[in-house]
Amino acid sequence: MLLLFLFLAVLLLTYSNGANDNFKGVATLWGSGTLAYRPALVLATVATFAGSVCSYFFAAELIKNFSGKGLVPDEVIQSVGFVLAVALAAGLTVLLATRFGFPVSTTHGLVGALVGAGLVAVGPAVNFAKLGSTFFLPLVAGPVLAVGLGSLLYVGLRQGRRAAGITQETCVCVGTAWVPVATVPATAYAAAPALHGAVGTAAECQTLYQGTFLGLHFQPLINGLHYASAAAMSFARGLNDTPKLLGLLLLCKFFQMPVNVLVLASAMALGGWLNARRVADTMSKKISNLNHGQGFTANLVTSGLVIFASKLGLPVSTTHVSVGSIYGIGLVNGTANSREIAKIGLSWLLTLPVAAALSAGLYAGIRAL
Repeated sequence: MLLLFLFLAVLLLTYSNGANDNFKGVATLWGSGTLAYRPALVLATVATFAGSVCSYFFAAELIKNFSGKGLVPDEVIQSVGFVLAVALAAGLTVLLATRFGFPVSTTHGLVGALVGAGLVAVGPAVNFAKLGSTFFLPLVAGPVLAVGLGSLLYVGLRQGRRAAGITQETCVCVGTAWVPVATVPATAYAAAPALHGAVGTAAECQTLYQGTFLGLHFQPLINGLHYASAAAMSFARGLNDTPKLLGLLLLCKFFQMPVNVLVLASAMALGGWLNARRVADTMSKKISNLNHGQGFTANLVTSGLVIFASKLGLPVSTTHVSVGSIYGIGLVNGTANSREIAKIGLSWLLTLPVAAALSAGLYAGIRAL
């Protein structure tokens, strides 16, 4: 019965992870107006599922890290009650954050839950040295690197675009086409009685690129690259996050590992499909205003850092890296919302202690029973 509860708890955690994280890979597509919400969600779901499946082949080190080995004694790791408390506490923490639209880290929730239950289980025997080197250092370094790399790469690419003669035009929607404001003929304004329009927000104004690069029109080219970077980021997130959840299923032994991967990949996809909208609003609309090229740059930085970390077996937070890259570019283009970042940062600070407290209470209750 405990094994069944553990299996269901890991499914809850995986569903919560998908709800909070799946849309982050395509947030810049929706935020920049490159793609509508529903098609962006389809792209995120497909790419994340593919990354989850591939994690079985490429991320064995992450599976070992998040089984908890080395953090607490092995005999505790083999306790179904311990792993059940960890999975349930982390899942509830992430689900609560999703309800309020905060993009938090499932990695943070898992680390907090491991510490909370570990302290109840073995007290000071928790290996805090491993906790710092394996978990905290990547979690802290990830967003800092993302802010720096996002800012620097965007400045470099912007200079390259200008040197290539690619310009930007602010456009308005005329019928079904986006038309640069500077190219609208004066006669169009003379026909005012035949025109029907309304004043939109700054976020609804499209900034499109004019010019060619290597013989190709630059705007379709950057759109295609933006789609590819969003897919790469979603793929990287599935690749990095799924092994962390697989580590919690090692005790169940209901299915062989490939089946476990497919089950968790499906639960993650379902969570993102059904419950992603609140976090999507925060990631796409509230951190920074990005155009097509800036969104592509943010995704390029995030996917590169997460894939590199996965290769090294470092459990970085895709959330932290994604928010960091978007915010870094916002600092350069002057649209960064520091008030929203402060709220997100507070949710990050609370994730770990909330998960630890829930896990400690749950494990104490399970052990008593």
